[in-house]
Amino acid sequence: MTSVEPVIRCESVYKIFGANAEKMLKDANGNVDAKIFQEAGCIVGVNNASFDVSRGEMLVVMGLSGSGKSTLLRCASRLTDATSGKIYIDGQDLLSLKNKELIELRRNKMGMVFQSFALLPHKTVLENIAFPLQIKGIKTKDSISKAMEMVKLVGLDGRENYFPRELSGGQQQRVGIARSLAVEPDIWFLDEPFSALDPLIRKEMQDEFLRLQSSLKKTILFVTHDFDEALKLADRIAIMKDGIIEQLDTPANIVLNPATEYVRKFTQEVPREKVLKIEAVMDPVADEQNLSDFKVSKDAIIETVAEKILDQEKSVPVIDSNQQVVGIIKPSKVIHVVFGNSE
Repeated sequence: MTSVEPVIRCESVYKIFGANAEKMLKDANGNVDAKIFQEAGCIVGVNNASFDVSRGEMLVVMGLSGSGKSTLLRCASRLTDATSGKIYIDGQDLLSLKNKELIELRRNKMGMVFQSFALLPHKTVLENIAFPLQIKGIKTKDSISKAMEMVKLVGLDGRENYFPRELSGGQQQRVGIARSLAVEPDIWFLDEPFSALDPLIRKEMQDEFLRLQSSLKKTILFVTHDFDEALKLADRIAIMKDGIIEQLDTPANIVLNPATEYVRKFTQEVPREKVLKIEAVMDPVADEQNLSDFKVSKDAIIETVAEKILDQEKSVPVIDSNQQVVGIIKPSKVIHVVFGNSE
């Protein structure tokens, strides 16, 4: 039996900062105590992290400041060398690549977006987006044409000749995203890309990002300190604390079954309807059942369809991606999930 190889795989990754990092880690035999290391002048950034990211999946690494989330992303993309562990990108051993091979991999497969937009102030929107293509040796005419496609994709048409200083923060971040997408990366690393934006623009950018991902299906490692953002964007979430992955699971499972007390603190205020899909609460369909004309996808989050279901007098058919009825949802069930006891 063959299993599909993950696009990103990290196995027992450690990142220790300090002069004696490698010796300390070897002596500890993998059992890293952050306090002991700190007393010896070493800081533990990532402590025995293992995870896979499948093709087209968005894994969101969430944690508070100092949790190790950005260090983990930097190790996974080899912007920082891990102290120990294995990292594979599409089956390639990332840590064994020479500089030239690493540059090629980044150029052809990886895209990166960070909190700071790092736009070139003397270049227009279009020129900023075309710039990495020109570095790759693509002719100016072709690079400008591709850049214009990206401008339209992120909703900036009409502003392609603006300079960065003439754009809002949200628009500048769109340029950063467009520039990263222009090189058509298979894998996307995003470190707090929306955290510098005000709440309204941030929500717009999250919606825009989900729209892009629904059509582009990139493999994404996304870092955030915002649990609500993680719930909204992620296929799966890894919650980090002190360099350790406390729990890695789907948003629904993290909210409903927190693995540690630390995770529970994030989840206790989250309404179940924000994360539960219709599939989790639907009933089997019975023959000759009198059903509503309104249909709902089994993958819909309850919160997004609750109002419409509650408007129906009859049970609502639940359909899969092939439009086949796979269950029913009763308005009373939605009332129970939204307003009933969550135990």
